[in-house]
Amino acid sequence: MQSTRMAANGAATAASDGSRSPAPDNADTYVIGAGDNLYIFVYDSPQLSLDVPVRPDGRISMPLVPEVVAAGKTPSKLAKDLEARLKPYIKDPNVTVIVRKFVGPLNRQVRVIGEAVEPQAIPYRDNMTVLDVMIQTKGLTRNAAGNRAIIVRRIDGKRETIHVHLASLLKDGDISQNVAMQPGDTLIIPESWF
Repeated sequence: MQSTRMAANGAATAASDGSRSPAPDNADTYVIGAGDNLYIFVYDSPQLSLDVPVRPDGRISMPLVPEVVAAGKTPSKLAKDLEARLKPYIKDPNVTVIVRKFVGPLNRQVRVIGEAVEPQAIPYRDNMTVLDVMIQTKGLTRNAAGNRAIIVRRIDGKRETIHVHLASLLKDGDISQNVAMQPGDTLIIPESWF
């Protein structure tokens, strides 16, 4: 019987010795989401080891295993599932899953759309602010109407809109505009009309 072990660097590995090693605290709590980039390492099978993106449908593809749902699973659970799928082809497969680019599930992301230099989905972190988000997206484009930006947030199933003056925050240092972000928020930065 195989068991799964979590390495200190966040990689999930599987061992076939039947023992179960305790995982470090919170080591295997990350849940894979669409947009993540994974490195799948299959021990002693370099032709099967590769980087794979998690597609928008939450699946990954690799040789011998054309379709596997990755989103919603921890790295160790995905490693275990891949071992089961590879077992008909490889004797005692040992798989490690390393998350190289973290995005996470949609409800744990902050999405930035519009006139950011690099619009993207960002994994939510505790105490994240709009300034943290703007640093990660590399600021506003030349065409941004930064003072017309809004944060769209769902609270108890209802949509809430928060107006943010990004240009005042970024250019003038108006710290009152450094709004706290919440998981699932979407920052919309419109284009200026002139």
